[in-house]
Formats: sequence, structure tokens, C-alpha cells
Amino acid sequence: MDNDSSTRAGSDRRIALLIDADNVSHTKIAAMLAELSKYGTANIRRAYGDWGSNSLKGWKDKLHEFAVRPIQQFSYSSGKNATDIALVIDAMELLYTQKPDAFCLASSDADFTPLVMQLKANGHDVYGFGERKTPAPFVNACTTFLYLDSLSDAGHAPLAAEPAAPKTRSRATRAKAAEKGADKNVEKTVERSAEKNGGKPAGKSLAQDATLVTLLRGAVEAAAQEDGWASMSAAGSAAKRQAPIDPRNYGVKNFPALFAATGLFEIVKAGNGHSYVADKRNKDRAAKPGL
Repeated sequence: MDNDSSTRAGSDRRIALLIDADNVSHTKIAAMLAELSKYGTANIRRAYGDWGSNSLKGWKDKLHEFAVRPIQQFSYSSGKNATDIALVIDAMELLYTQKPDAFCLASSDADFTPLVMQLKANGHDVYGFGERKTPAPFVNACTTFLYLDSLSDAGHAPLAAEPAAPKTRSRATRAKAAEKGADKNVEKTVERSAEKNGGKPAGKSLAQDATLVTLLRGAVEAAAQEDGWASMSAAGSAAKRQAPIDPRNYGVKNFPALFAATGLFEIVKAGNGHSYVADKRNKDRAAKPGL
């Protein structure tokens, strides 16, 4: 098909936001739109469900406020999810008619996995939002997937607070501590923030998450130079290429905090302001990254 999505970038990218209203809270619409603004503009906004149902009452005011088009779908027979079918049909029609640059599916239903795979096969990014109960096949199929409880109702992601440095510490002392990774308050702050925000707990529990640890170690290995060190930005990009990982799903605000929270990586901040990460298991790594 004729697809010029690759020629657009940033705010020029057109995103089709398709919401399974039966499975997504109306309180998250502002946050979802704010998140999507990082990738482009959600100029197509549709929410699917039986709008005569009391369960969607909270959505009705949000439809006008956020210019979301309601798509009425009746349940013609019990046991069949007509909403899912309508959403899939619309997505495929949009693919060939409106030709958006990317799609966003807000749902926790794994039945949409084949749709995501088809959209990606046609060269489109697919961003996903859903609850933590969302099955892994749907999560992993998306280009990026963010759990809804990682987003605040106010329209932005709750961020882990930065640890406050004691006022008596000099700038040189703080820089030295950062280079040595000596400020252990990071992990404590991350863990408290994760528990407060209802996100996945950080700290020791993250170190015990075999899937996450394997992903992060693989990312560092893929991005590392001969000295065993990888720039943090390169390691984060490598992780995203392997899986649709978002640090906020783990209760932290970015990749440096995620790597630090596991306690399995050494992190230093160079004088140029860039951060570097190395796997502590790598005994052959240089004492400091070769800049």
C-alpha cells in the first residue's frame, strides 16, 4: 500500500486512538492523550462500547471534553464481544482509507494481538495502554505498551522523586558520589515512590524479576563498547528494541533509575553530563568508561 508515514516525524505524525471503553477507565483519557503527544497527534479518537449501558456513564462527559467519537455497538448475542469486532473492522478500514501514521489501542484484551501484528506488518507503530492483567502476547506485540496505573488521572505519569542531596554537600562531593554510584538513596526513593503510586515495586523485587534482568543485561551487552561500558541512552534504546519496555511500569521515571533500582549495574555520570552503565558481573570492565 502507499504509505508515507515514514516521511513524517514528531508532532506531524497522525495517530488513530481506538479505545475499548469496556476495559479502560474514563479517568485515564487525559493521561493517554498526553502520552501520545510525545509521538504525534491523535487526530482520530474513537471509543467503542454500548453507550446505553450504565457501566459507561463516566465516559459520556469525557467524550465531548476530549473530542472522542463514540462508536455504538450493541451485543447481538450473549458470549460474543461485538465491541472487539467493531474496533478491528474500523482499524482495518482506517489502515487503507485514512492511512494514519500510527495506531494506539487502549484495551487489556489479548484478542487484539493479531490486529496489532497486522498493523505492524503494514509498517505502522502500535502503542498500547492497558491494565496489568493484560496478557503478555498483546503487551509484547505492541511497539510500546504502558500500564494505565503508571499514568496519573491528571494527565501525566507519576514520577519517582529525586533524592534530595544534603545542603552541606559541595558540588564536587555530589559529582564524586554520582560517579561512584554512592548515593544509595536512589533505590530507597524509587521503591517508596513505586509503592505509593501503586506501580510495580522496585529494589530487591526488581532484581528478582528474571525477565527484566535478562532484558537489561542483554541491552547493556548489546550497547557496550570494548571497555564494557554502554552509554545509558544506547542501553535504553537497545532495551526498547528487544521489548516494549517502559520504566514507568516499574515505578520509576527513566532508564537510569530502573538500572539503579535493580542493584545489578554500575552507573557513573561523566563530566560531559552523560551517564554510562555496566554489568557488575563483568569483571573485565574498565574502572571508568573510555569517553
